[in-house]
Amino acid sequence: MAGARGVCMTLDEFFAGQETARGIFEAVAEAVATAGPADIRVTKSQVAFRRRTGFAFTWMPAMYLRRSDVPLVLTVALRRRDNSPRWKQVVEPVPGRFTHHLELRSAAEVDDEVRGWLREAWDAAE
Repeated sequence: MAGARGVCMTLDEFFAGQETARGIFEAVAEAVATAGPADIRVTKSQVAFRRRTGFAFTWMPAMYLRRSDVPLVLTVALRRRDNSPRWKQVVEPVPGRFTHHLELRSAAEVDDEVRGWLREAWDAAE
């Protein structure tokens, strides 16, 4: 089944053979759940968490880069630039909307700070 933004698939299909990335994703999903309910949309390129709009996205760099030691990237949409040194990259694709990219190598990195960012993004996506 084709979706507007890519081929829809299951989480099992998306993470096939990527156990580390799947474990990190599960930690992210649990953190999102503490913020509140969200829809999960799985496409060929990413897994998105949505309310009225998308607020957090996970993707595997190895799908795009030949050499990557990063199992999963979490992209968080905030209405402000967060200056944490943990972010790999922060961009402002449209004025007042900031996309923050966080490389995750283990589920333990999904800590209170990350949960706070996800809660903030969840709140803004209502």
